[in-house]
Amino acid sequence: MNVQTPDPADKILRSARTIAVVGLSANPRRPSHGVARYLQRAGYRIIPVNPNVSEVLGERAYATLSELPGPVDVVEVFRRSEYAGAIVDEAIAIGAGAVWLQDGVVDDAAAERARAAGLDVVMDDCMMRRHAAGF
Repeated sequence: MNVQTPDPADKILRSARTIAVVGLSANPRRPSHGVARYLQRAGYRIIPVNPNVSEVLGERAYATLSELPGPVDVVEVFRRSEYAGAIVDEAIAIGAGAVWLQDGVVDDAAAERARAAGLDVVMDDCMMRRHAAGF
């Protein structure tokens, strides 16, 4: 019997409702802003995580994941790869269901830690592009 493992990206996009976006910029020209705006319009709740802003896309921003007031389904990472490991560790610590490292963000060791902790992981892929393609 061949049991097919579901694609983690599809699983995340179907089940997630709340997305903490680490590195979400208030600048509409930044990729993080465009992706988060798209996801917000698609019905996901976006929670900005950026210590340099107080609000983005009408949502209160938080400096770190540990400051979030409640659970999140996905931690989406718009930071350079060298910062991904610490963010993934924080996502594990807060009990996130998944981590999504955006295009160009790669940290194999962090991805393995997340999987070992039971999180779904997508790395080096765009959440907006996958959603728009109909996942």
